[in-house]
Amino acid sequence: MDILVIGGSRYFGKRLIALLRESGHRLTVLNRGSSPAPEGIEQLVADRDDENALASVLAGRSFDVVVDQVCYTPRQAEIARRVFATRTRRYVTTSTVEVYEYEDSAVPVAESALDLASVTVDTGLPWEDPEFLEAHYGEGKRQAEAVFAAAGSPFAWASVRVAHVLGGADDFTGRIGHYAGRIRAGEPIAVPVVNHPATYVYVEEIAAFLAWAVAADFTGPVNAHSHGPLTTADICAEIEKLVGGRSVFQEVEVGEVSPFSFARSYGMDNSRAVGLGYSFTDSAEWLARAVSETLGGQR
Repeated sequence: MDILVIGGSRYFGKRLIALLRESGHRLTVLNRGSSPAPEGIEQLVADRDDENALASVLAGRSFDVVVDQVCYTPRQAEIARRVFATRTRRYVTTSTVEVYEYEDSAVPVAESALDLASVTVDTGLPWEDPEFLEAHYGEGKRQAEAVFAAAGSPFAWASVRVAHVLGGADDFTGRIGHYAGRIRAGEPIAVPVVNHPATYVYVEEIAAFLAWAVAADFTGPVNAHSHGPLTTADICAEIEKLVGGRSVFQEVEVGEVSPFSFARSYGMDNSRAVGLGYSFTDSAEWLARAVSETLGGQR
């Protein structure tokens, strides 16, 4: 297949590109030029927020599948719908568990919990402001999905709602390092009074899932995560084994809590993906390896 990957220059995106390449697909990468494409892969350079520039660089081009790793706002989604309307038959976006951030469910959250038809799309919000975008990450993804899901879609659209990702020496988030530093120093780790478990996925597994999704034919949203939710204590216990020390949890009723701590319960249900034929691993199989890889890469 002829595949265009938008973004994807680091972390699980670069692993996805490697997997697609190994499978023999013809790959093109589109980004703003800040990161080079892997050797031997064609690179197109354009700002995806500039519709004219994007259409110009894609003139005369079409693809079997477009994989959009960096669609964060409804504006970007609207541009993509127009520009790729006649340029692809399938469009796969990378979304996030954070589209469910307002849920608080006693059972794992299925895709149907979010009715995209009821999501209000507001392209007039200051999506170009990095601080606003960061503070409204889940909302931006929700609205982007709603744009793609709207009636009259020019292509078959699928969205992979990615769980919290762990693993890899190149984990750029600093979350595991944050915990390691506090555990070494015996400093308190702030958690909600009721701290819910969450769903996670190993970095190599989500890359493999996305590669599978590219070749599949399902449409609409699908949750992607390993079996077995994890708690803050589960993750910290693995860190303790590597760095020593002891986790000191401090319950807080208000204020900021540590990463991987959740006052709401919105762990996902991956039954749809399993029913479509994907076999996930269990988080217990890779958690220790994931933590070791990340801390090894930060030393």
